[in-house]
Amino acid sequence: MKKVLIVIACIIGVLILGVGIFLAVFAINEFKPEDEMKVSVENPQNRKISAGQPASILTFNVGYGALSSDQDCYFDGGQTVIPESEDLVKKNLDGMASIISRENADINFLQEVDRDAKRSYYIDELPIFQKATGQSTMFATNFDVIYVPFNKGMGKVKAGIVTMTGYGVESATRYQLPISFSWPISMVNLKRCLLETRIPIEGSDKELVLVNLHLEAYDSGEGKIAQTKQLMDLLSKEYKKGNYVIAGGDFNQTFEPVANAYPLTDDTKKNNKWAPGIINNSDLAEGFSFAVADNVATCRLDDTALRPDTQLYIIDGFIVSNNVTVNEVKNLDTGFAYSDHNPVKMSFTLQQ
Repeated sequence: MKKVLIVIACIIGVLILGVGIFLAVFAINEFKPEDEMKVSVENPQNRKISAGQPASILTFNVGYGALSSDQDCYFDGGQTVIPESEDLVKKNLDGMASIISRENADINFLQEVDRDAKRSYYIDELPIFQKATGQSTMFATNFDVIYVPFNKGMGKVKAGIVTMTGYGVESATRYQLPISFSWPISMVNLKRCLLETRIPIEGSDKELVLVNLHLEAYDSGEGKIAQTKQLMDLLSKEYKKGNYVIAGGDFNQTFEPVANAYPLTDDTKKNNKWAPGIINNSDLAEGFSFAVADNVATCRLDDTALRPDTQLYIIDGFIVSNNVTVNEVKNLDTGFAYSDHNPVKMSFTLQQ
């Protein structure tokens, strides 16, 4: 009996040691960004923007090149973690690059851009989008894990959000957002952030402050609330300085003005499938308003490939300060051909 207990104790000890080593490896390699980090500007441009001059901005969650209309996603209740082929990812990336090039926006916000990830066959996607625009580029990492052990073994992921612009950039900064998940899940999850880009205004001491974002998707709600509050605090601070401010991207929340555009289907409600919360007008910082459209949806549920009855949402758009005149906002209907998101394009003018 004593020998049996010794064997059991040894087995338990080995298991504990194994788990300890496993956690230690992830702890040592965990991406731990500072609260505020300077971001380098690649391929700097020198074009100027001035008050009274129309300009355009596009936001597009590119779904790391793997979420075209024929795909589902494990996180939304589907089966797929890694798409069936590298060729599919390349096709999607080329399709989205073509759209971005065609739209020729002065400013581009991209989310879910992979740099080195198993889920996108380790393709560095950034140069593809850089080539499509020829603009200056700022990249902020929000996902950097040596191996995601859950979710059917997603593997290595390095990805982030990207701002590109043809205007001259004064500086760019990554701001860490509140982390929605506790240890140890936090070690292998996204470290979401805001990417702020500052553009001088010709003939003025004010700046155009751009904030690219991709807020929390899969928490119970508290994370999105905390992240939204930090976003609003940043926007308010800049507006009080007299700057022009535009925030945009994938909010993973819908917006009060368009909250009823795509009601939840019976299937979504019955099976408790993913659905976004709502950012209300009252949540906005003083001096800000939504710049969103409802002509088509901006996101689909990925529980299956795209179907006629697929649940749709509007979770991509912009928030602008009151000194920015919004000329037009339009959700571009790509049929979700290359991503589970449609891009959103806004034309605007800085008030004189």
